Amino acid sequence: HLEVSRIDPQAETERYRQHVLVTKGKDLDAEGRAMLEEDLRSPCTEEIAVFQAFSRIIREAGKKFVVMDTAPTGHTLLLLDATGAYHREVTRHITDSHVHYTTPMMQLQDAARTKVMIVTLAETTPVLEAANLQEDLRRAGIEPWAWLINNSLSAAPTASPLLKQRAAFELTQIEAVRTRYAKRVALVPMQAEEPIGIEPLLALIEPRNGLGLGSAKPRKVAL
Repeated sequence: HLEVSRIDPQAETERYRQHVLVTKGKDLDAEGRAMLEEDLRSPCTEEIAVFQAFSRIIREAGKKFVVMDTAPTGHTLLLLDATGAYHREVTRHITDSHVHYTTPMMQLQDAARTKVMIVTLAETTPVLEAANLQEDLRRAGIEPWAWLINNSLSAAPTASPLLKQRAAFELTQIEAVRTRYAKRVALVPMQAEEPIGIEPLLALIEPRNGLGLGSAKPRKVAL
């Protein structure tokens, strides 16, 4: 069955605050509790709370398929930094080579367990942002598995001269992704309607609807 959830930064921060107050703050006097509450109002509290929620979701991948959708924003990169910092801290404290451990970063770096797909549009700014994200991921030891170019006019039939012109402009960016950035590429045409539901989503993998560019060879779009 399918489960859908989201990481709500505010909800996770409040959950983390309450957990800390109940555990670390239970034996404090009024002054100590006030100091603890002051510490919990710092910006890093949200980062810790979101990271813990992220880690819980990553751990679920050991028993089921997990799909995470996140934007290439500063918040995502902060989360990636926190994941890396936690990994370094764990490895620094574990000196016994016989101790088995797996951090969230190790799971993200494991290509057999994690497939990172970068979704972009065939436009200059989105492609550059996606390329920068790929470099950030690679610096963290995470290799993107594929790129997906979404909502492409060049892959959709159109009779409009204006849309044909826009479609022609996409070709430069599609070629850049194919030759400079991605090992695998899938191209998804612009849809007349949002593909909501199983059947519309399955239709996207039909050759007539989606063109996988791959290594310059056609292949089905895999979502």
